[in-house]
Amino acid sequence: MKQSFSFNRRQFARMVGASAVAGAGLVRAQDARIVLGQSAAFSGPSMQLGKQFHAGAQLFFQQQAAQGGVNGRAVEIRQLDDGYEPDRCAQNTEKLIRDDVFALFGYVGTPTSVAALPLASAARVPFFAPFTGAMTLREPFKREAFHLRASYDDETELIVKQLVNLHQDRIGVFFQNDAYGKAGLAGVTKALAARKLKPVAEATVERNSEDVAAAVAKLAPSGAQAIVQVGSYKACAAFIRAARKAGFGGTFYNVSFVGTQALADELGKDSAGVMVSQVMPSPYGAVRPITREFVAAARQSGKVNPNYSSMEGYLAAKVFAEGLRRAGGRPTREGLVTALESINEDFGGYRVGFASNNHVASRFVELSMLTGDGRVRV
Repeated sequence: MKQSFSFNRRQFARMVGASAVAGAGLVRAQDARIVLGQSAAFSGPSMQLGKQFHAGAQLFFQQQAAQGGVNGRAVEIRQLDDGYEPDRCAQNTEKLIRDDVFALFGYVGTPTSVAALPLASAARVPFFAPFTGAMTLREPFKREAFHLRASYDDETELIVKQLVNLHQDRIGVFFQNDAYGKAGLAGVTKALAARKLKPVAEATVERNSEDVAAAVAKLAPSGAQAIVQVGSYKACAAFIRAARKAGFGGTFYNVSFVGTQALADELGKDSAGVMVSQVMPSPYGAVRPITREFVAAARQSGKVNPNYSSMEGYLAAKVFAEGLRRAGGRPTREGLVTALESINEDFGGYRVGFASNNHVASRFVELSMLTGDGRVRV
C-alpha cells in the first residue's frame, strides 16, 4: 500500500510539472478574487497554531477587501485540515494544486511543509510564509518558497548564547521525533558545538502525543541546568509539569513554533519562568507601528485574539499583499515571485528583505518569558 502511495505521488509531481511548463506564462489569478490554499492543523493537539495563524491572515485580507482589495481583487484563503500529519498535508496540497489556487500560503509545521514543498515546486506554485524555521526547507534554495520568519538555527543560537552567558552550559534537549524536532536539535547541537559543548542528554516525544514519561525519566536526572524544548504546546506543557514533579529544578526554553499563547493557556500558573524564543514583533506592547496596527484591527474585529501566531498570520498576509500589488492588475505566478523578490522595506518595525537569490525575509529573534498570569514579558 505504501509503495503504491509513493508511486502515485511521484506520478502527480510529473503530471503537474509538465502542465506547469506547458502553461507557465498563461497562469492567471482568478478574475474576481485571488484564491490561496492553506493546509494546516485545524484539529488535534496542534490546532491552535493553525487557527491562530489563519485568523490573523484572514483579518488582514478582510480589511483589504473592505477597502477595495489588492489591485481591485479580494484575497480568499481556502483552508484544509491536515491535523499536523504529513500524508494528509500532501493529499491536501495535491487537491489545492488541482483546484488551481494561485499560491500556497501559511502552511503550519516542518513535517507537513516538507511533504508539500516538492509538490509546489513541481507545479511552480508559490509557497509563501510556512510557519516553520527548518533549514531543510531553506537549503537548497527553491524559487517557489518564501520564508517570512527566522530559522530554528537562528532561534537556538540565541537560546544557547543566553544560557551560556548565564553560566548554564549543561543543556538537555526534549524534541519531537520528526523533521521539526530534529531541525531544532540540529540547531541546538550546532550552537553548542560552536562553543565546544554538546547536549548532556536528549529525549523524544512522538508527534501529536503527550506521552512524555520516558523523556522525563531520561532528562530530569541528567544533570541538565536547562532543557531546550522543540515540540508542540501540549507535549511541552506535559513535559514541563512532569519534569518538575520528578524534581527537575532547571529552566525550560522553547522555540517559537511551540505557540506562546497556546503554551501559556495549557500551563496556566505553571508557565511562570518558561522561556520562548520569538521571531515576530511582540503583539503585547505598543513599541512598533505594526503591533499598534495589528492590535487595533484585532480589537475592532472582536474575533481575533492578539498573540504571536495571529500576528505572524497578519504580517504574512500584509507582505503577500504587497507582493501581489507589485505584480500588477493581472498577476501570474511567475510575476508574483519576481514581485516578492523586489520587496526590501520596513513593515512597521519589522524589516522584510527578499532578493532573487534570497527568499528568507528576516533573521529577527528575541527572547520572551511567560509570567504565570497569562502575560508574556519580552
